[in-house]
Amino acid sequence: MLRTLFLLLAATLLPAQPPSNWQAATTLPGLDMKGLTLAQQKVVLTILRDSTCPCGCPMQLAQCRVEDPACSQSLTLATLVLEAAAANKTAPEIRKILADSPLVKAGTQRDRILLDPVSINILGAPFKGPANAKITIVEFSDFQCPFCVKAIPQLDALLKAFPNDVRLVYKQFPLDTHSQAALASRASLAAHAQGKFWPLHDKMYANSRAINRQTVLDWAKEFGLDMPKFTKVFDAPETQAAVARDLADGSRAGVNATPTIYINGKKYQGALDIAKLSPIIANELKGK
Repeated sequence: MLRTLFLLLAATLLPAQPPSNWQAATTLPGLDMKGLTLAQQKVVLTILRDSTCPCGCPMQLAQCRVEDPACSQSLTLATLVLEAAAANKTAPEIRKILADSPLVKAGTQRDRILLDPVSINILGAPFKGPANAKITIVEFSDFQCPFCVKAIPQLDALLKAFPNDVRLVYKQFPLDTHSQAALASRASLAAHAQGKFWPLHDKMYANSRAINRQTVLDWAKEFGLDMPKFTKVFDAPETQAAVARDLADGSRAGVNATPTIYINGKKYQGALDIAKLSPIIANELKGK
C-alpha cells in the first residue's frame, strides 16, 4: 500500500514528457532540406504533415519521422518528396509522385487477398502441371523453411483439384537465416538440369533439417543422376547467379517471407490452405 502511494506521488511530481510537436517542426530526422528554398521547404513539410505513413502505424509521415526515426518507410517517402521538390515539381505533382510510389500503393492494398499483378520472370524455372494452364502459381520458397514444408501438401492438393487449369512454378528464395538453404537451391537447379528437380525437391523438403552437401550428393546418387554433371552444375558460378536472380525477382515482386505465392502475377496474402485457395482459383478461372 505504501509503495503504491509512493509511486502515485512520484508520478504527480515528475514532469510530463513534452509532446513531439511534429506539426510545428521545421526539421525532420534524416532529411536535409538546406538545399531547398523556403517555399520548397514549406511544400515538403505540408505534404509530410498531411500524408499517412504506410508502414502500419497511425501516424503521418512527418510525425513518424519525429517519433519513430528508425522507420525506413517514412524516411524513403520523405526523401522522395524532398527530391521531387528539389527538382522543382509543384505540390500537386509531388503528391502524385508520392501516391504512385510502390510503398504507398502496397500500403493501400494491405487488406486485400490478391494484390495487383506484377511481372515475374519464369523462363526456364521448374514447374508441374500443364504448360498451357490458365492459372500459373509462382511459389517463392526456401528448402529449410518449416512453413514451406507445410505448404507443399496444400499446393499439391490444389493441383489435383484443378489438374487441367493450374501449373505450379518454383522460384528460389533461400533465406540467410537458414544455413543450408542456398546450397539446397543450387542442388535443386543441378537436379533440374537433368530433369529431376521434383524428386530432389520432395526429398529435401521431407528432410530439411538433414540438408548438407554430403546428404544432397547421396540423394542425387539415389535418383540415378549423372554425378559428375550434377556436381559441375551444383558448384558452377552460373548456378549461384541463377539463385541470386530468383532472389532479385522475388524482392522486386514484393516477397518478404517464405512461402509467398503469386496467382497469375497477383500476390496472395491469405492462408496457404486448399479450402481458402480453391474458391480464389475458381474465381480466377471465371475471370472475376
